[in-house]
Amino acid sequence: MPHIFFSIIVFVFGLIVGSFLNCVIYRLEQGSSFLRGRSFCPYCKHVLSWLDLIPVISFLILKGKCRYCQKPISVQYPLVELATAAIFLFIFFLPNIYPIGQFISMLFYLVISSFLIIIFVYDLKHYLIPDKIIYSAIAVTCLYQLFRIWNFANWDLFRISDLGFGILPALFLLAIIVISRGHWMGLGDFKLAILMGLLLGWPEIVVALFSAFLIGAIIGAGLIIAGKKTLKSEVPFGPFLVSGTFLAMFWGKQIVDWYSSLFLI
Repeated sequence: MPHIFFSIIVFVFGLIVGSFLNCVIYRLEQGSSFLRGRSFCPYCKHVLSWLDLIPVISFLILKGKCRYCQKPISVQYPLVELATAAIFLFIFFLPNIYPIGQFISMLFYLVISSFLIIIFVYDLKHYLIPDKIIYSAIAVTCLYQLFRIWNFANWDLFRISDLGFGILPALFLLAIIVISRGHWMGLGDFKLAILMGLLLGWPEIVVALFSAFLIGAIIGAGLIIAGKKTLKSEVPFGPFLVSGTFLAMFWGKQIVDWYSSLFLI
């Protein structure tokens, strides 16, 4: 029973944060501050009431249309809210991802997940990873890793070196950028790979990158077969990197252990 109660609380909290992330994404697109001003319809500019801002529920009640001008509301809004709620549930109920097992660890993963969701959506829509988001995420991750090192009783030199090795695979992406002259992927992907290395360390970063390229290849092939894209079409790679990061964050250790066991039989 307590698990059900906490699940509901975390899920609702995730929906609320997801609604805020939608606001951040929109304000980033407009180049305005997300800390000031009330939410409004992007079409008629009518200020939205609290009845229009209930995560998911308002979208369903309004049938995906603005209450005031009847223009369609992007399905991005409920999808981001639901995705954020689901990811927050995973974070809350997977304590094995907390190296120190303290509240600050869970808070960090909630914050960094929010950054990753913003990057996923923004890059998917605009083929661009905003510098202010990726640099903020890297700064927060560096501070958190310093916090972990400070709590040295829970760490060791091998784990610290894992972080250093975790950043190295980003050079592989940088090589692709240089060789392709930025046609295959951009510097934003390189910066995101650095964030992934700092967050995951070695060898989980390998799981994340392998998953990203695998997911990208499958979806890319599907889009080509469906006639939506061609071999020369541009496809944002950031969403695949973010997806790989979440897979490695939640199940990276299990995947590494499973892969290692194949060579021990």
